[in-house]
Amino acid sequence: MSAHRVTDAGRSRHRKSSKALAIGVPMALTAAGALAYGALPGVGAAQASAAAPAWATATADGFASVDALGQKGTYGGRDGKTVTVKTLADLEKYATAAEPYVIVVAATINMNPVGKEIKVASDKTIVGSGTSGHIVGGGFFLGQGVHNVIIRNLTIRDAYQGVWNDKDHDFDAIQMDGAHHVWIDHNDLRHMADGLIDVRKDSTYVTVSWNKLSDDNKAFGIGWTENVVTDITIHHNWIRETEQRNPSTDNAAHAHLYNNFLEDVAGTTVKSSYGNYARGRTKMLLENSYFQGVNNPVIKDSTASLAQKGNTFVSTSGRNESGGSAFDPKTYYGYTLDRTADVPALLKSGTGPRTSIGTTASATAEAAAATTLTVAKDGSGQYRTVQAAVNAVPANNPSRVVIQVKPGTYRETVRVTANKPHVTIQGMGGSRKDTVIVYNNAAGTPKPDGSGTYGTGGSATVAVEADDFQARNLTVSNDFDEAANQSLSGHQAVALRTAADKVFLDGVIVSGDQDTLLVDTASKDRLGRVYMTNSYVIGNVDFIFGRATAVIDRSVITLKKRWNGTSAGYVTAPSTAANRKGILIANSTVNGDVSDRSFHLGRPWHAGGDASLDPQTTVRNTTLSAAIKTTPWTDMSGFSWKDDRFAEYRNTGPGAGAASGDRPQLSDAQAAGQEVADWLGDWTPTAS
Repeated sequence: MSAHRVTDAGRSRHRKSSKALAIGVPMALTAAGALAYGALPGVGAAQASAAAPAWATATADGFASVDALGQKGTYGGRDGKTVTVKTLADLEKYATAAEPYVIVVAATINMNPVGKEIKVASDKTIVGSGTSGHIVGGGFFLGQGVHNVIIRNLTIRDAYQGVWNDKDHDFDAIQMDGAHHVWIDHNDLRHMADGLIDVRKDSTYVTVSWNKLSDDNKAFGIGWTENVVTDITIHHNWIRETEQRNPSTDNAAHAHLYNNFLEDVAGTTVKSSYGNYARGRTKMLLENSYFQGVNNPVIKDSTASLAQKGNTFVSTSGRNESGGSAFDPKTYYGYTLDRTADVPALLKSGTGPRTSIGTTASATAEAAAATTLTVAKDGSGQYRTVQAAVNAVPANNPSRVVIQVKPGTYRETVRVTANKPHVTIQGMGGSRKDTVIVYNNAAGTPKPDGSGTYGTGGSATVAVEADDFQARNLTVSNDFDEAANQSLSGHQAVALRTAADKVFLDGVIVSGDQDTLLVDTASKDRLGRVYMTNSYVIGNVDFIFGRATAVIDRSVITLKKRWNGTSAGYVTAPSTAANRKGILIANSTVNGDVSDRSFHLGRPWHAGGDASLDPQTTVRNTTLSAAIKTTPWTDMSGFSWKDDRFAEYRNTGPGAGAASGDRPQLSDAQAAGQEVADWLGDWTPTAS
């Protein structure tokens, strides 16, 4: 069926916005001045609109600024109260309310269930507080007629379900069906199950600016009706390591794309299928954008019009097309182009959440108490190694120190000693794969000083001995080569060892073979809690092990073949003290390229033959691949798993099974006492 062209006479008249615009300058600089990083006080704290900071009253540029459909530009919730939220319940309460609100997200909020999209009502600004506003495992939905919505300065991430081109889970970061006057600005959108942004079903008067879109199969889809209605501006976005829809624009009346940076990084598993795509009756103007390594960077249907001006193409291949009549965006709004050559540097530094948005001057004292150290291999940071930055943290530091590590591979070992609490190590790349800390010590590796071998714990690439530690957006790996070291005694090779309390691992990859992730405690009588979420753990033998109270939540556990290509292994080896909680795997996926029925879920590790230990692993609400044995638990070193605590609850997938003597299942009543919160007790992990 052919598309129907809606004429200008049949549409609301555009009126050029009368306000002065600062196009081409990062909104962080124009809307927020020099406000410091911090968080607004408790839920429900309100400010009078007259005293609101600039970011709370900021208005959109581009097509979202145009007066039409009874709406005078896009200004979100500026006429309502400002509230701060830290829980899913409060976020949903205010986002769905009838009255206008400026909603400041000042914590990491996990969607429950995974894939949940909050149905945002009209006249809302939803803004992250500095870089602390994270929406994990879901996003936002703007339905028919919803209008005047701003979504800014948030990180929306990690609804990924383990399938790259996922046809079964429509989990988007931001989806709109029939909405109008929407501004999406300065967000970090990544690693969702379907698309990052979907502008569908005649949504119009939309501006998407200064966002980082990455690590996803589908970046950004527009259209999907036969009507030619959508007017959209897409400018200053860094679209990186996405395969398709970058964006795909179908039957858009006017699509203005300028100063965007599309990057397909060489040598990675992600290969772009195409870049900007004009389909159907779309009229697209593409200006001063930069394409790096992208296959088929610009393509169009025979029915679409696409005009190019001033774009740069580096190491691209395939189709690069244009043709047909364009339109003049300045008929609708004013804008200024940045030089194309400046786009990569400008967007690498200017996209994504800003510390100056979503914060108030009253947060200055809190910001001053925090310290940021930078690490870069090329010397552009304060330190060239991660350990050097850790060494610079003062002993017994009273407040948070954030070590920002620029993309690169850091071949070193890192130890955060017990007298350096409140440390965060954060990768600064677009993906957790961009920042890698790696080394190759094994238990049997001789120490350089001749004092023996490292032992299992000493082999760790990164060792965390300090409380209140966080790691985000990076990879920790041990790449010890078992095949090349068969003569070596002791092939345990730890990537990450924790021996502390309140360790928060968020958006990381921990990779190795045998004994990958050691979750330990400072001593047998000390509590050590670890919470890992939205992460990957990769290994084969006992690769999640130790005596800590540890939660692996909403993550992917990847089973790996052994050095000789065989499939056999054990996911967990807890060595839990009696009356303590051990290892909990919840709401996750266990899979990998290994043979069916070749891996156990766990076995009891009575370290040193200690019979007083009571090892525990619970696996619940998790998808198990066929790699898991039908008898998933097994004995170890003369200790029977049946004498310890091993159980499942409501797992799914081909590796799941019914209750039996070889496969204990929790009752509903028992499961109610084995939730994530039961493991964490009085600790609520919050990104900082």
